[in-house]
Amino acid sequence: DFVRFVSGGAIFGCHKQIERIQLRLKKPCAIFYHIFISEKEEYPNMTKNKKMPVELASDADEKWEAYCQSAEKNGVKPPQKQDQNEEITDIGSALWRVFAFSDFVAKTVKRYPDVLDDLIKTGDLLTSYPSSRYDNSLKVFLEDVEDEAALCDIFRRVRRREMIRIAIRDLAGWAGLTETMTDLSAFADACLDSALDILYQWQCKPFGIPIGKSGQPQQLVVMGMGKLGACELNFSSDVDLIMAFPEYGQTQGGSRSIGNEEFFLKLGRSLINVIGKNMANGFVFRVDTNLRPFGENGPLVMSFDNMDIYYQSQGREWERYAWIKARVVAGDKEAGAHLLKRLHPFIYRRYLDYGVFESLRDMKKKIALEVKRKGLKDNVKLGSGGIREIEFFGQIFQLLRGGIRQTLQVRGIQKVLKNLVQLGSIKNGTFEQLNAAYIFLRNTEHRVQEFADGQTHTLPSNSIGRKRLCVSMGFETEDAFYKTLETHMANVQHHFDGLLEPKEKIDSDNQIEMILKDIWQERIKGQKALDILKNAGFVDPEQVINFLNTYRNDSVIRSAIAVTRKKIDALVPLILKACIQSSDPQTSIKRLFDLLRAIERRTCYISLLLENPKAVSLLVRLSVMSSWIIGFLSRNPLLLDELLDDRTLYTPPERSELKDVLAARFESIAPDDLEQQMEELRVFKNVNSLRVAAADIENVIPLMRTSDHLTYIAETVIDEVLNLSWKHLVKKHGRPVCSINDGPCDRGFAVIAYGKLGGIEFGYASDLDLVYLHAGVYEDTKGGRLPVESPMFFARMGQRVIHILTTHTSAGTLYDVDMRLRPSGDSGVLVSRFDVFEDYLINDAWTWEKQALIRARAVSGDPAIMARFEKIRAKVLTQPRDEKELKEEIVSMRELMRKETLDVVPGIFDLKQGIGGMIDIEFLVQYLVLLNAGRHKEIVKYTDNVRLLRSLADVGVLDDISAYLLRKAYLTYRFLAHRLSLREKPAVADEDRFSDLKNIVIRLWEKHLS
Repeated sequence: DFVRFVSGGAIFGCHKQIERIQLRLKKPCAIFYHIFISEKEEYPNMTKNKKMPVELASDADEKWEAYCQSAEKNGVKPPQKQDQNEEITDIGSALWRVFAFSDFVAKTVKRYPDVLDDLIKTGDLLTSYPSSRYDNSLKVFLEDVEDEAALCDIFRRVRRREMIRIAIRDLAGWAGLTETMTDLSAFADACLDSALDILYQWQCKPFGIPIGKSGQPQQLVVMGMGKLGACELNFSSDVDLIMAFPEYGQTQGGSRSIGNEEFFLKLGRSLINVIGKNMANGFVFRVDTNLRPFGENGPLVMSFDNMDIYYQSQGREWERYAWIKARVVAGDKEAGAHLLKRLHPFIYRRYLDYGVFESLRDMKKKIALEVKRKGLKDNVKLGSGGIREIEFFGQIFQLLRGGIRQTLQVRGIQKVLKNLVQLGSIKNGTFEQLNAAYIFLRNTEHRVQEFADGQTHTLPSNSIGRKRLCVSMGFETEDAFYKTLETHMANVQHHFDGLLEPKEKIDSDNQIEMILKDIWQERIKGQKALDILKNAGFVDPEQVINFLNTYRNDSVIRSAIAVTRKKIDALVPLILKACIQSSDPQTSIKRLFDLLRAIERRTCYISLLLENPKAVSLLVRLSVMSSWIIGFLSRNPLLLDELLDDRTLYTPPERSELKDVLAARFESIAPDDLEQQMEELRVFKNVNSLRVAAADIENVIPLMRTSDHLTYIAETVIDEVLNLSWKHLVKKHGRPVCSINDGPCDRGFAVIAYGKLGGIEFGYASDLDLVYLHAGVYEDTKGGRLPVESPMFFARMGQRVIHILTTHTSAGTLYDVDMRLRPSGDSGVLVSRFDVFEDYLINDAWTWEKQALIRARAVSGDPAIMARFEKIRAKVLTQPRDEKELKEEIVSMRELMRKETLDVVPGIFDLKQGIGGMIDIEFLVQYLVLLNAGRHKEIVKYTDNVRLLRSLADVGVLDDISAYLLRKAYLTYRFLAHRLSLREKPAVADEDRFSDLKNIVIRLWEKHLS
């Protein structure tokens, strides 16, 4: 009966039914214990009957006896308590132990035994609350409240009940840390919001409704800061609040009109009085408003405009630090969300904010000095290795990287630490140590506070207090508890001490660096400076001096503030020193100064390089190998952060990993925030392209794998762009009606890649050659606000995909898109129905279009359309062809292309367009495929030249030696062209360098096409 009743979900709040079931059970409370009092993973179960020290047991006995007497006097039957030598299986014994740990609980239930009785009978003591519980229960209590005095009294009576419940559940081990913090925070939210709602209504009676300049009614917005904002409130915590209102204006409809600012000032003061004033029956929550603009001297409430102006012009780093946890807790939630959005650029800067290092170091020093000055050794919050240092650890990363890492824009410290592991910013071991320490220290903090409902974080100093704390934390001896505490705090201190330290200290006594600093600051100049630079390895020291003079006299540098100029004066000698240590100092210095000029206005990147000499050395090494990569970093300076972690820099993700990484990046972006989604896609593409380039330049991956990785990135991006476009259009127009005779049709749209992407030979700067196919029929879309014909839906789909791919944002563009390979080229429709596409290719396409089809693949979209395309491709390519006619068309097209693109320079061989070059190999392969696919259908399976050559050899169209030599020539040319492109040089070589390979290609061309 009991299990069936529980499964019906009706047990809590139905104590009469529970009592009826209890009568049929031999040990009724044991059932409750095993079902509701499960052991928590977060800390040891406090209800396990470890031996209670004699003095604590005696104290608990006295409190229990006093409670029982009070209960009986007030007509309340106390719960039964077993012999403490037995295993705890009843509520009474669990409460007896809680009394030993908390004077607050024992004294309160003695004075108000009916409160505990109600908690037991309603089942509230033995269950976790749903998220809406506090809001709903407060509405009932406040339904008929008539004045502020009654309002204050109700809140304090409710507070008494709920704090008893939360303390008992925590101390008995029935609730974990997360539930305790969540309940405390949710209760504070509900109190603030319900009190504000009533006070607002009361205040509108004499003054009328505040109306903004926009003509809209106004409501106060209350932001919860600190632990309240993060839903991490502790048992005796203050609530840190900042209050604001949307717009200036006047109240309307009352007996006396006042300005909105005066109205909301009165309202804010009333709210603080109701919630925070210490009355005869206590307070609800202590209220602290000192985090507001200008602190305690500033106005209690401010308009959104004034708040925005303050933070943009005067906001300091510690205020950014505070706003990371801000959350709308009461009032107009929609307006509060708008305020947070307005302040978002202040809180999370849209670049890697390494410019805040010094101010963050100052904050860290102040924390350390406060610990030393105040002697906070026994303080689990403020002491060395305490809770504050864990929070500071996580929030530092949020300030530095939160602007470009959406997953760091969260409030709870445990979530922040977990996301830092996923981002690779900290090791998993660091997370485990800090997370375990946080749980242990917060539980310790709660035990200390729950003893007397006191706002303290200090460990007890007397003997019985220490014993009480140790037993309440599940330890049998003080030594075991304090050793565990010491281990956790030592771990925290270790990680805290390592924060903001340069990864490599700059040796200020290094002689060469001091000399280079003197040259930069012109204390050494003239011939002496030239001689020093020449001896250091610079081939053209005069050019280096010119670089320095040009940079020194740059208008941005000359007008830089003192702190920025100081950073530049430290960085330039560091760069000169790193260039000297490179294999080509002259080349590296030129490229590094190009980069410096690109980032000079963003001092945060100057700070990044200054803080990480290892990154400077890596940058110099990459600059020698590739001018392209320096240009890429100059256009996307936020990627400089990727240089800091060589664990990920040289390991580009595989296809499946890319999808997971992108999904994680999109987790915290609002589904309708296209601007941020587009920005995140570009950052994703740039970050992973840099990783491929670094691995490529350092020869960690071969050429073929480089193209594979770049192809994976492009395909992942196209998948997501297609997904975003589909969701937007379906929301607006509804789902299109599709029809395909090969089977079910889901989205009815597919992207076909030609050229480099289709042939899996994608490069760093390759365009996307795309064709779109659809399966729409001429029926209106279903379910949207603005139905359109399905073909029109797909046309807009194609346009939107191009828009997202090509639009320029602060992070650049994704890819350039070329749609000229679609049927009829620029004059054709943007998106073709698949059967029209098939008919065109069979009956109207030129030979060059069929050549292009060889390198075409379906890369994204509806699986049914993708599969249909593959069938169309195979059908078109395997048609029988006249050898003579095909040969003439191929040769004619090649000659026309060479005439238009090849610049003949004596002694120079063009790797791509030259006779015997890459394009000749591609045309030869395409000719052989088109000529022989009708007899050997298997040769059209692949789209890349290397595997096409292998397939031609497998079926005997080419002999093995010829196929091998063509592959060797093609890959050799590709490798050199690829390397030259990284140096931003044309794909040409000395004519004699590849004469043997070139002659082989010419001989095979003549054999098959002459």
